[in-house]
Amino acid sequence: MAITSSAKKAHRASLRKRVFNVRRKKALASAVKAIKKNLSAPAEAEKLLPRAYKVIDKAAKRGVLKANTAARKKARLVAAVRRAQKQEA
Repeated sequence: MAITSSAKKAHRASLRKRVFNVRRKKALASAVKAIKKNLSAPAEAEKLLPRAYKVIDKAAKRGVLKANTAARKKARLVAAVRRAQKQEA
């Protein structure tokens, strides 16, 4: 438990930040899940890519994800959509 007043304040701040971080992680997971669910219809999955890019970039900007992790996630999503398009054709 925090003892000093500055430690108490830091704890309050971390609790507030946690709400935003959890929200961003949940948005990230739902965007990725939506694309993976729609891989059977590659055209639909491709339409969802910009939203996923936006969510991933915001998470990286705010420090929820590291930059390389964000880049890797985007690359793997695009690769999955391309593979699905190739299999459909």
